[in-house]
Amino acid sequence: MRPIPSLLAFCMMAASTGAAFAQSGQTVKIAWLDPLSGLMAAVGTNQLKSFQFLAEEFNKKNAAGVKYEIIGIDNKLSPQETTSALRSAMDQGARYVVQGNGSGPALAIMDALEKHNARNPGKEVLFLNYAAVDPDLTNSKCSYWHFRFDADTSMKMEALTTYMKDQPEIKKVYLINQNYSHGQQVSKFAKENLKNKRPDVEIVGDDLHPLAQVRDFSPYIAKIKQSGADSVITGNWGSDLALLIKASNDAGLNVKFYTYYAVTTGTPTAMGAASDGKVYAVGYGHYNMGGEIQKLADQYKAKFNDDLYTTDIYTVYAALTEAFVRTKSTDPVKVAAAMEGMKFKSYNGDVEMRKNDHQLQQGLYISRWEKAGGKYPYSPENTGYTLAPVKYYEAYVASTPSSCQMKRPS
Repeated sequence: MRPIPSLLAFCMMAASTGAAFAQSGQTVKIAWLDPLSGLMAAVGTNQLKSFQFLAEEFNKKNAAGVKYEIIGIDNKLSPQETTSALRSAMDQGARYVVQGNGSGPALAIMDALEKHNARNPGKEVLFLNYAAVDPDLTNSKCSYWHFRFDADTSMKMEALTTYMKDQPEIKKVYLINQNYSHGQQVSKFAKENLKNKRPDVEIVGDDLHPLAQVRDFSPYIAKIKQSGADSVITGNWGSDLALLIKASNDAGLNVKFYTYYAVTTGTPTAMGAASDGKVYAVGYGHYNMGGEIQKLADQYKAKFNDDLYTTDIYTVYAALTEAFVRTKSTDPVKVAAAMEGMKFKSYNGDVEMRKNDHQLQQGLYISRWEKAGGKYPYSPENTGYTLAPVKYYEAYVASTPSSCQMKRPS
């Protein structure tokens, strides 16, 4: 790499110092609203710890000179509880809110902020969505005050079925999903994509079950076995995926699972040796990314004996920090304007926050559960196994069009 001339280096340092000085010492309060109780508490607890851990890391070195503070509130996976939690967070001075588990709570935040921000100029609050993936949130229900950092359900299905279409052994597919917007969308997009890409594939089952309520999936596994399916597509997460795969392994079901969330707490343990080579996952990263995120994951594991798997939390902090530096402000109104269309670097490469719908555009990986070691040594939940990448798709491959008609504040 060519050395930077001393004058240019001085200017860059001066610009960076000026940007940092504009917010130096400010505390940015971020409200985290997700489940800390019920069957999904383990996932929520992990993600809250992840936000707190990465806040500490960014506080050590972020270019904006701010201090991030996380206010964690249990929303019980309920839209109504989320609205109450949001009010409490704003009363505590939070101008930024993050949420990811469940599109119902996400929509509740969006609706509440549309009203709050219109009625309270100068006190606007911004919603940074790290995992609620219903495509409608950046299409028919899109909001200027909402930015999504995860790939939505349709984008992940685009990548997943692009991979599946090249697997000739796939003949019969069973769909099993949680009965709410995300699960319904997984079913819808799976059927549409497979019909277009592999019309020879037969859909032999399509089940929707209650979210975070099923404790025994053996009746569903019996139906899958009876159907003759060779593959299962599921958008399940948390206990709903861990218990599904456990029931499958207990029954000796020999199918391949194509999943969205095989990384979530409890699922690696449920997979174990019995799922070797049989579970695939689609996501914006994987356990063995290398670089800074790998070091952070290792530190997180050493500290908590847990896995840093929701790594787009890093991207949330990277985007905020970049926007603070560019605007020399932590004002959500200025930050929202800067984040629209913003291209920046995260741990998984160059990404872009698409302007017309506030949906992050990023590459997606397909990974497979197999023995850890060699190039892919990281072992989640100390299982001795890992999700190793088998295919990477550039952002344009998985990108899907948007129908968003963004209403921007005057």
